[in-house]
Amino acid sequence: MLMRKPMAKKINATRKQTHVHEFEGSTKLAEQGADRHNHRFAGVTGQVIRVGNSHVHEIDLTHTDFLNHFHNLKKIRTGLAIPVGNGKHVHFVKGMTTLNDGHVHQFNFATLIQQPLV
Repeated sequence: MLMRKPMAKKINATRKQTHVHEFEGSTKLAEQGADRHNHRFAGVTGQVIRVGNSHVHEIDLTHTDFLNHFHNLKKIRTGLAIPVGNGKHVHFVKGMTTLNDGHVHQFNFATLIQQPLV
């Protein structure tokens, strides 16, 4: 039997790779009484989306941590770049999760700096 070598997926060469940011955070508490809870999440933003002289990133996270249900962070946009020195920056993010189990969670957090070791 002839085994074929897997082919690498081609990357669109016309689109320049920019940078992304790691992030992690926790939602705010939702519900009342014994059901009061929050969720944790972590991930990596999408590439740069130019806005004027700055940029934002999109966050599309499929699941928060599990507590008998999940929430998604879908099509969330960061704020503009916030300089933190040495040519580095972060972004502030504010939003709301998707509805699940009859409730949503609000969240706000800052991304980590881009390329921390470079």
